[in-house]
Amino acid sequence: MSDNFKSGFVSIVGRPNVGKSTLMNLIIGQKIAIMSGKAQTTRNKIKTVYTEDDRGQIVFLDTPGINKAKNKLGDFMLEESLSSMDEADVILWLVEPTTYIGKGEQSIAEKLRKAKVPVILVINKIDAFTPEDLAKAIDAYKDICDFAEIVPVSALRNKNRELLIDMIMQHLPAGPMYYDPDTVTDETEREIVKELIREAALHKLDKEVPHGIAVVVDSMKVRPDGRIVDIEATIICERDSHKGIIIGKGGSMLKNIGTGARIEMEKLLDMKVNLKLFVKVRRDWRENLGDLKDYGYSRK
Repeated sequence: MSDNFKSGFVSIVGRPNVGKSTLMNLIIGQKIAIMSGKAQTTRNKIKTVYTEDDRGQIVFLDTPGINKAKNKLGDFMLEESLSSMDEADVILWLVEPTTYIGKGEQSIAEKLRKAKVPVILVINKIDAFTPEDLAKAIDAYKDICDFAEIVPVSALRNKNRELLIDMIMQHLPAGPMYYDPDTVTDETEREIVKELIREAALHKLDKEVPHGIAVVVDSMKVRPDGRIVDIEATIICERDSHKGIIIGKGGSMLKNIGTGARIEMEKLLDMKVNLKLFVKVRRDWRENLGDLKDYGYSRK
């Protein structure tokens, strides 16, 4: 490790659905954070690690979208996002190329103006906009905070990934390697499996049902030959009517969710997965602090 080795924590913040998880997955080169087009996809602060042996190590903190909390789960998610800023050596603020800066963005900007670390404005989804629109967006945002850098990217199309990494490295302090160079995340396989089931449900279910679900992995055991892992998990929902929707006619929806999750799990674990899903109703669990803790939504 060279004397010029850089290291530090980088918080990725922004409104829901601006592409924070997609960007983080792109940079580290592996899918760790789940993705969907629905708000509240990311609920926990997720830590991932990008390492270049001769240059530095970036520890990313992917956070829930910053939004007004509607319940105790929302309170937890907002605290996850805000606390990540206090832990960071660099903050990435992810926005879309627009000239309209709404109340949500203004609120984030107000918090970032108080930050004592470099803030990099990352304008995402540039593949969907013209250069003229991008220039107007940069002009609209450039004076809202004292940005260390402004970097346009497309997380979906892999545009300017290396440029963004270079900019982050420039603003990180000199420091040690916090994690082994082969480490990609400190999330356990069990935690990632839980999220892959929730991701499949987000993709398959409509309207408000996905927001009211949690997932508990009841058991996860690799068979003696090491070729198959047996996983049993329970999807928690808030209403009997939601349970019926999740199961579907003749169990069809639950089967579809299971198939989608199993495909992603097999990519992650590099082995066959035998997945069994169950559904349980726990009324108003998003308002119950005990339930939130049981389902993994409490401050560690």
